[in-house]
Formats: sequence, structure tokens, C-alpha cells
Amino acid sequence: MQSEADARFAWSIGATVRLRQRPAYLKTADPMPMLRPPDLIGVDEVGQVVEQRGFGQLAVRFRRGTFLVPADACEPVPEASA
Repeated sequence: MQSEADARFAWSIGATVRLRQRPAYLKTADPMPMLRPPDLIGVDEVGQVVEQRGFGQLAVRFRRGTFLVPADACEPVPEASA
């Protein structure tokens, strides 16, 4: 069984993920981050992990931008459906 700390680092760069649920807001992964409305990303939209950040955050590239999302809010997408 993985610990919570191990689960944060289980994502590899380039992994395809989707959100488990829509967040209250989105934070861009820019050098000067901005808060964006949550409807920019659909719950069923697939993104690609481009970076792991501190505090269990992933930078995920979606169709409409790259956003910081908590690693525990993401789920892996099987290769066949990506």
C-alpha cells in the first residue's frame, strides 16, 4: 500500500490524466500565476502532466492552457482511451 507521500510522486512527466471533479477555480502554471474560472476544463477532458511542483501540485497541459492541479484531484487515463 502506497503512503500519501509516495502517491504525490507517482506521476511521470508525459502521463495522461483527467480531473476527478471540477475544482472551485484553476490556477495557471505561468511564472506569474492567475486564477481562472473552472469551466475552462471539462471533467472528461484529458491532459498531459508537464511538471511536478511542490506541495503535491502537478502542472497539467489541457486544450485551453496549462494549470496547476493537486495530484490527488487527478486520475490516470488508460492508454487506449487517451
